Amino acid sequence: MSTNRVLMLSILTISLGFSGLVPGVGTPMARADSAIAQATDYGGGCVLYPDDRAATIDSLRFRCSPQQQDTLFRDAPLGEVPTGVKDGWVTRPSWGQPLAPAFWIGKNFYTGPDGGYLMNRVTGAGIEAWRADVYRAPAITDGLPTWALNYAPSPTPPVYDEIREVTPGVWFGYSWWRGISQTTLLLTFALATP
Repeated sequence: MSTNRVLMLSILTISLGFSGLVPGVGTPMARADSAIAQATDYGGGCVLYPDDRAATIDSLRFRCSPQQQDTLFRDAPLGEVPTGVKDGWVTRPSWGQPLAPAFWIGKNFYTGPDGGYLMNRVTGAGIEAWRADVYRAPAITDGLPTWALNYAPSPTPPVYDEIREVTPGVWFGYSWWRGISQTTLLLTFALATP
């Protein structure tokens, strides 16, 4: 077979998409490391990094607009229920971010696969207070499954949070005030495994 014919058949094979029939020609073969999760870019620096919790938290706090936060919450699956100690950050309103650490630094989850309860970590000392029951429920925003953090057993029973795991070990959520005539968004927050 002439060199021109081999070249022509190679080009034809690649261009018709039959490259998988000939190992090493055309598109790369699947490799074990091809399953590495890719970052999700919502634009303008709002990026979720599945392998970098600190960068994801930074993005949620300082780079994602409220609309992007709402979109990434809607895009997120229910995810795993948090367990153990989780650090917490207010993501909006922005004026609440520097004030929050004096009053709230995260949550301690006492949960199994179907939920359980949590205690908030308040003050810089991480004192446990404000219990909430944790269970699956439809989200206020879109009706899809979310982890509900219901503060009915606490001193503030109208407070109701809902969270979803946006990347492994990072949860994003809403804190609501359930009033008599309406439900009002108080703030949004992020939680992460330390």
